[in-house]
Amino acid sequence: MRTILITGPGGSGRTTVAAATALAAAREGARTLVLGADRTDTLGAALGVRTGPEPVTAAPGLTALRPDPDADFRAALLSLQDRAATALDLLGSARLEDEELTPLPGAGELSLLRALREAATADAYDLLVLDLPPAAQALALLALPEELRRYLRRLLPPERQAARALRPVLGRLAGVPMPAERLYETAARWDLELAAAEAVVNDPGTTVRLVAEPGPAGLDAVRDAVTGCALRGLRVEGVIANRVLPDDPADARLAGLAAQQRKAVDEWRAASEVDVVDVVAHLGRDPRGADDLAALAVPGAGDAPGPVRWPVRDRLADDGVLVWHIPLPGAVRGEVELVRRGDELVVAAGRFRRVVPLPSVLRRCTVDGAALREGELTVRFAPDPELWPRER
Repeated sequence: MRTILITGPGGSGRTTVAAATALAAAREGARTLVLGADRTDTLGAALGVRTGPEPVTAAPGLTALRPDPDADFRAALLSLQDRAATALDLLGSARLEDEELTPLPGAGELSLLRALREAATADAYDLLVLDLPPAAQALALLALPEELRRYLRRLLPPERQAARALRPVLGRLAGVPMPAERLYETAARWDLELAAAEAVVNDPGTTVRLVAEPGPAGLDAVRDAVTGCALRGLRVEGVIANRVLPDDPADARLAGLAAQQRKAVDEWRAASEVDVVDVVAHLGRDPRGADDLAALAVPGAGDAPGPVRWPVRDRLADDGVLVWHIPLPGAVRGEVELVRRGDELVVAAGRFRRVVPLPSVLRRCTVDGAALREGELTVRFAPDPELWPRER
């Protein structure tokens, strides 16, 4: 299934564009689901229907869904309480009731990831359009499955699970703590759920469309988002310049703003980090309902471009070192950081950061240098003679 992630600066009209994209795809014949992340029903307002945790038909071939993070949080916590009932009884704990539960920070993100996973594994749709929060929050949300799985592997190493059969023996040995079996079972269940969400994000059919109003602030926001997406290995298939005024607006007072918008669109189109720029005209009102959304002429599903390969590993013929080529379009040299930490590589570009485990062959190498040129970070790895087999 193809997945289109819609994000951009706050207030740029992301939800309207997501609704219009989904409607256009449905009219092209794709069975489409549009998934909203906003707690308020802005998605329903754009579509002209009321959305909620149950799927609702917004148009022929188009289904809309908006998860309820409060209900999801309460259900998950009460389920956990039931599973741990024996231990809680031994501790004399007082049970929490449904009416007294309020969601904690992060509940909305986890609820949306669960809805994303469930939608992607269903056979009822050809296309999933996800209306994400503003770009910085969206990238943090999309990074969550990978980061949480990394934390689980560090806190509960999989190799320790193999020792559970030796629990009776190790339990009698002083200083050898063995985590409870239920802890590993819970971690394994979480890992499977997170892996399913991560698979959707990393799927070759998953791409990003950035929505922004053309102007100085929009230019900076788009460059920042393109770099963040590249660091996560996400392909930005295009930028949608939203609410663009006509070249010769009827109101002369808007002529300066229209000229500024045209200049920003031209700069986007000239930027090497942006492949496609689509222009969506300002209707002179907030779009509401299918007719207004169709009038925006937002592109539908289209064909998914090739995914970003992050990173690409190569061997240089001249000196035999291994090189990672990491695409970082829009990155600024002074804002890129690279740290080797044990068997992991920490890459940061501006406010975005990613921790990547090194493959086994590179764990036996040392970082020999790095350079950022033309939107690509190259990292050189030289074999460590102390870690490679010696020739006889």
